[in-house]
Amino acid sequence: MSRIPDYAHNLSLKMSQVMDGIGVSEKIVMKRRRSWLLNESLFTLPHQLLGNDVNAFVFGSQIEGTTTIGLRSDADFLISLNTYNVIQDWSEWVYGKINYLMIQDDYVSPGYCLLQELRDDAPLPLVVEVNDHSYRDRKGRILLKNTFLNKFGSNELIRHGPAHSQQDVPGFSDNDHVFAFPCHLKPIQAGHWLNQHREEHWPTSDMIQYCRNTRCFVVGVGKTGSANEIFEWRISTSFAERFVMFNLNITQIRCYVLMKMILKTFITQMFPNSISSFMCKTVLLHCISYTRSDAWKESTLFTCLLFCISTLYNCVQNEYCPHFIITQNNLMSGRFSPEAKPLILETLRYVIESNGRALLEIECDCLGLFLQSRLNSFEPVHAHLIPTLIAGHLLKQICHIISEQFQMIQLKMYDLSPTLTIQKLLTFMSNHHNENFTTIDRKAYRLLTRHICSTLGSILASSNIYKQDHLTYKNALSFMSLGLDSDIASGKLKLASIFYCTRDIERTKLILKKIEECYDLNVVEPVCECYSFKHFPLRDSFNRLCYESNEECTLLKHITASCVCFIRCEINCCPLELQHEMFRSTQEDLAYRSEDDKWMDMAVVDSLPYLYFLQYKTYSQLGRQDDKQRALSNIARTIDVEPNLGHRETALNLLGQCMEQEYRKDDALKCFLMSLKIRSRHNAAKFHIFRLLASIYN
Repeated sequence: MSRIPDYAHNLSLKMSQVMDGIGVSEKIVMKRRRSWLLNESLFTLPHQLLGNDVNAFVFGSQIEGTTTIGLRSDADFLISLNTYNVIQDWSEWVYGKINYLMIQDDYVSPGYCLLQELRDDAPLPLVVEVNDHSYRDRKGRILLKNTFLNKFGSNELIRHGPAHSQQDVPGFSDNDHVFAFPCHLKPIQAGHWLNQHREEHWPTSDMIQYCRNTRCFVVGVGKTGSANEIFEWRISTSFAERFVMFNLNITQIRCYVLMKMILKTFITQMFPNSISSFMCKTVLLHCISYTRSDAWKESTLFTCLLFCISTLYNCVQNEYCPHFIITQNNLMSGRFSPEAKPLILETLRYVIESNGRALLEIECDCLGLFLQSRLNSFEPVHAHLIPTLIAGHLLKQICHIISEQFQMIQLKMYDLSPTLTIQKLLTFMSNHHNENFTTIDRKAYRLLTRHICSTLGSILASSNIYKQDHLTYKNALSFMSLGLDSDIASGKLKLASIFYCTRDIERTKLILKKIEECYDLNVVEPVCECYSFKHFPLRDSFNRLCYESNEECTLLKHITASCVCFIRCEINCCPLELQHEMFRSTQEDLAYRSEDDKWMDMAVVDSLPYLYFLQYKTYSQLGRQDDKQRALSNIARTIDVEPNLGHRETALNLLGQCMEQEYRKDDALKCFLMSLKIRSRHNAAKFHIFRLLASIYN
């Protein structure tokens, strides 16, 4: 890095400005990390409530903050199956867990291991049982095949190596779910890295000490081409790698992002299975460890990038790129075909020798266009909107995880009696003093319990309405009050539903009025994660507020509106017009159900049209004709103009029933037919149409 061209200083500053404009800034990087660490906890806690001894961890570019909108990086979820225990010496054997002994010898590929099955009653090898997922080797050891983890993946996910992928969900990044066994980070092959003592260089001795005490995982994939490929398990040091990445400065992060953009622009399209982004990350980490920390600053970004690309060139040329932690593992071994290697080297040489001109060819995130504008002293058009767009997307992603996980809780309890459902929910609520919770776990727990309190209160109220139990009713309202701030509307709408169904019309009116006053149509975003549908761009005001605030958890209750969901044991708190949605599927429809369609057994409606529907019903009973007609018009307008409604067909069904009550049967029929056009199966509109036609005929 000693030979620095004269123009490099100015080019580096312009590149840094452009990277800041496309969202690779300290502020956005920290927002990404906070958001995804919260998502990690949100994903784990409901599984533990349901009795699954697992932990979910997020690794890779999303949580590191080393991505952009244009790179479309996956969100990598690793699901640690904690009932399994991989040990490296016999003292780690744990009674009550399924134990495996990690074997690393000269016959196992570097960075991989074999897993020997052990007895469950004593720290001894298993010697008798062999099944479809195991094999007895020549030494008599029973080894576990890496295909064993395949059974944990959903049928709805696509298999890629060890990962089960959720792809093409509109509006969100693709998700990779990797199932793994936990162990401690001290495999033999990482010993050299873990035993380093670096006081002045990077990584520091404190960083290495932290990594020495952290965990690692084994995932079900063997070294490609290995003689033991089906028995080898890859050792994942993702935790240590994530910690190392969290200690990079913004210039180092920008350098990595630029490497990935160069890879996407010049290499990946022609040679998709050659250089991976993980190799770029590894090269970057080696480059940082070779240099002084003060060499990485905004004014040297271009020089640092050239250094990394040149190092990558040498790695490809020698076909040698050692894993940063398990250095015996050569990531580029057998990676390049004789035909591809010269072309890859030629491409990298062009990038290195172009004096920065190659960067102008990068179309990803319009980087080349923005850089050209900066070099010509022009402000890139709309570049300032990108960070706010990212911030809005991150908050919406948190809503996505909350809604998805809470719905999973509801559906797991769908077949339980109200009593058992209440017991399960109360068990989850009792965890608020859990000593193992981190600060982020507590935030996630509070976000989930707000939704749980609303459901718990609604179940108790439904039971009260059925049994006329006034003591239960008081308890119900106590729980409902704890769930009012889950978002801007859904918790309050459930409370309003209870008052409406108990004929307390005045209190219903007051709650609905308060919701409408707080619901800013120019800011609030509806949230529906029941199924995959096309999401339209988020509101600019929503994005701007997300960018300006560092308190994402606080924002949720002011600018998001989740669906209002009723399971069947809440039926007495659900207006009659909405109850039909619990029985939307005909016998013929059931044959077309998929694993993700279980929500159809609930009554689910978007908050805004449900607000106006309850207002219509309330004002009807109060005899306030003008307000009633205004509410009716608002339902119709919301259906027409709100782009991100998830249950437009349900809103149309409610509007149609309101039209019936207005004696506008032709308009009611139009609403039901429009609803049926949106969702031809699993739609209560069929029932409404038959009922309406029978009424007209009679």
